[in-house]
Amino acid sequence: MPQSSRGGAAPVRLTVLGATGSIGTSTLDLVARSPERFDIVALTAHSNGEALAALARKHRAKRAVVADPGAYKVLKANLFGSGIEAAAGPQALVDAAGMPADCTMAAIVGAAGLAPTLAAVSQGRRIALANKECLVSAGGVFMAAVAASGAELLPVDSEHAGVFQALAGHDRTGVSRIVITASGGPFRTWSAERIAAATVADALKHPNWSMGRKITVDSATMMNKGLELIEAHHLFAIEPARLDAIVHPQSIVHALVEYIDGSVVAQLANPDMRAPIALALAWPARMSAPTPPLDLAKLATLTFEAPDLARFPALVIAKAALVRGPAATAVLNAANEVAVEAFLAGGLRVPQIALVVEQTLAHMDATATGLAAPKDLPAVLALDVEARRVAGQSVAALL
Repeated sequence: MPQSSRGGAAPVRLTVLGATGSIGTSTLDLVARSPERFDIVALTAHSNGEALAALARKHRAKRAVVADPGAYKVLKANLFGSGIEAAAGPQALVDAAGMPADCTMAAIVGAAGLAPTLAAVSQGRRIALANKECLVSAGGVFMAAVAASGAELLPVDSEHAGVFQALAGHDRTGVSRIVITASGGPFRTWSAERIAAATVADALKHPNWSMGRKITVDSATMMNKGLELIEAHHLFAIEPARLDAIVHPQSIVHALVEYIDGSVVAQLANPDMRAPIALALAWPARMSAPTPPLDLAKLATLTFEAPDLARFPALVIAKAALVRGPAATAVLNAANEVAVEAFLAGGLRVPQIALVVEQTLAHMDATATGLAAPKDLPAVLALDVEARRVAGQSVAALL
């Protein structure tokens, strides 16, 4: 924590990339509850200039940036007279991420978050990571940048925050297995036939978590657990064979770390994203969060079951991509985004999401270059573009 000239804790200079999304708004909810702890440097959003301006005014940000240049006029108009700097476009996002900050909440969804997050990493300060693509699409490149800059990387996903806490103070050589939990999503008890007929509305009815549409669909297909295993591999330097997932419908246990002496350390909390966000903002201290206290006596029962890999093949595909390497995981992520978008638009059925991913991986593996690991960000982005093109073809063939 930075120190003030009076010797006490100075406010943490905080940038929120993706301020109007689910993680961003939860982060700023915590900031509003403890405003003395934070000094907001920059807030960014994709295109909602009006909402971003309101947040920037409320939290007295120094700069507000929209990725979509078409939203600049609305943002500028809504910030008139505030003294808050307004900017727009991809480079403006990178510039905002590079402003001096003690902590950056990296919560931009998709590949659009790669360059801004890497700009924040270059500062060598704390990165609270909520962008999956940084690790799934660019894990090797991203972790090399983190190591080179000396940045402190803290996970924001509830599962990875759980692993982080269960590992605290323990030597990695004593770990035999890391297990992340899955709620099972809305289709946990559905038959394969019923899943095949599911609507978008069905897929968006998550039993425990309130999240964005894309990640909620990923939960329904269990692709999100595959993506999280890939993230865990990079975050904790654990090989794929020591990573696993288990279905836990109550979403109280978020992760378990099994040690070579047979001990298992678990992290438990009620499902509320503000708990792992608070951890990332305040670590190694703790800060108050409005997460409801855990009453185990009232819960009485916690249950666990193995994931059904026949009904949820996305988890199998993701695990295979993790073993295959960083190019395969980048293709997996891009193809899944294209397929999920097509599903949300009403063009695909749930089982076809995994099919598109599988077909895209197979097609790109058969090309002349195959799935060679990308060496830098331009290579990652080029691979992402090509995978989306191929996935789009696969979607079109299924419509």
